[in-house]
Amino acid sequence: MVDLGGAVQRTADQLAEGRAGVVVAALADGAAELRAVGVATLDTVFELGSVSKVFTSLALAALVTEGQVELDQPLAELLPEAAGLRRNGIPVTLRQLAQHTSGLPRLPHGMLLPALFRPGRPDPYARLTEPVLLGTLRRTRPGAVPGSRFRYSNLGAGLLGLALARRAGTDYEGLIADRITGPLGLADTAVTPADPSRLAQGHNGGGRPVPGWHLAALAGAGGLRGTAGDLAGFLRAQLEPEQSPLAAAIALSRTPEHRLNPFSWIHLGWMGQRLHPRQGGHLQLWHNGATGGFASFVGFDPERGTGVAVLSSTQRSVDSAGGALLTELSTAVG
Repeated sequence: MVDLGGAVQRTADQLAEGRAGVVVAALADGAAELRAVGVATLDTVFELGSVSKVFTSLALAALVTEGQVELDQPLAELLPEAAGLRRNGIPVTLRQLAQHTSGLPRLPHGMLLPALFRPGRPDPYARLTEPVLLGTLRRTRPGAVPGSRFRYSNLGAGLLGLALARRAGTDYEGLIADRITGPLGLADTAVTPADPSRLAQGHNGGGRPVPGWHLAALAGAGGLRGTAGDLAGFLRAQLEPEQSPLAAAIALSRTPEHRLNPFSWIHLGWMGQRLHPRQGGHLQLWHNGATGGFASFVGFDPERGTGVAVLSSTQRSVDSAGGALLTELSTAVG
């Protein structure tokens, strides 16, 4: 029998040092435990960063199951402004955007990765309104034949969110509310928090307060905010899909598989890995995230029924602690 509460508290205490606020949530044996340390509470809303991508990809799967789009549909059929995103005559597709195999660069034309986390840099994505973002596509070409290799792309994920929202006749926030958070009852996950007073103050890696990020038209890449409780609910739907209104979409989101190496791969949004037998050989599906003042991790083991979510209001990685807790829980229930 796993000591779920004790394991979650140990992880939270471990992460507390050097971080303003942390919330850890975990599921095992059908139970859930959450712990908050520092200035955070269980009601604190955090920037989720790239954890937003698994919501965007699940929205893609939902629209596919509804018959509104197809996985291998060219992006340009939803966003005509993307007609030039092709190489060797092969266009970028929705599947490739969700699996980071489109060949698109990590960031829109004119943005530099080192500048994103420069101390004190205010809201680097805020200028990327829809006209500005789509305008950058005129100077953008895939660096590889679409579908041929993995290349992580915030640009691609953002375009996916924008294209799906346009097809659904709404904006990105409405898309996620209608297809994901509404059906799952995740009231605190949105681009704009219902109660802004619950949004944590973010801090850079050195502990200095920094402005929040607003990803504008690139919101599908990392614009969501939410609580650890909502992420626990999202994980429960992943672990018990047959009890979820999104069962078909969840199943589809884990069907496509692009291999990165013999031990890791990517589905739609979710990164996958099989741990070495010396580590228990457990299956882990996961994603992490970071903005200028926040860090996040969410992962689960569908074979053992365990899941972990970690949110921090300091921009220092929580991946190692989150992954270690997930491994510990999967080993304990096995």
